[in-house]
Amino acid sequence: MQILGIDIGGSGIKGALVNTTDGTIIGKRHRIATPQPATPEAVAQTVNKIIKHFDYKGPVGCGFPALIQHGIAKTAANIDKTWVDIDVEKLLSEASGQKVFVINDADAAGFGELLFGAGNGHQGKVMLLTIGTGIGSAIMNKGELLSSTELGHLEFKGDSAELYCSDAARERDELSWEKWGKRFNKYLLYLEMLFSPDMFILGGGASKKFDKYSDQLTVNAKVVPARLRNFAGIIGAACYAARN
Repeated sequence: MQILGIDIGGSGIKGALVNTTDGTIIGKRHRIATPQPATPEAVAQTVNKIIKHFDYKGPVGCGFPALIQHGIAKTAANIDKTWVDIDVEKLLSEASGQKVFVINDADAAGFGELLFGAGNGHQGKVMLLTIGTGIGSAIMNKGELLSSTELGHLEFKGDSAELYCSDAARERDELSWEKWGKRFNKYLLYLEMLFSPDMFILGGGASKKFDKYSDQLTVNAKVVPARLRNFAGIIGAACYAARN
């Protein structure tokens, strides 16, 4: 089954056709710069341009950088504040004329990694963390997704976790990968205490340097880098639409 997956990010909105049976990308990915400011109307128009680029008609899966409840954005940590309480599914569906299914962007990446990436076939409790400007999270248990966890916003070390140990925090505090790894390990130990996952999958920009800090990670759970890289969100979003 071919479904269009779209990943909305702070700098770019990316889309590709996905074979949701095996998780492969069909053809080339298409990217358009995220409009600034990223208002609901401007983003909706850009999403419509992505859909028209593929001359696509059918269900669309869309990863979106906010806590999503029943299609409605409930937070706006890294996007325009006017998105709060917007029915994202309704807006994007009406703008494009296609049925758009919206999922949190980290949930989309986690879903993709669970089905076709580092977590493929794992039936235990898996936690994906996307490490970039912030920290996104996704929890899967026995193949089922617990949506909209937003664990990067957990209070930790007197502030939010992502302000303490995101990749942006590493750059801000000019930490070596080794020193940052020790800091990030404290966060993983905290999550392990709370959720007891069998596996952590690390995505986002910091996952590409996994070998530079992996020796600092002392959690009992298995820790692995994500495999699908920049395609995880697109694949996961398409698969989410396929299941709805």
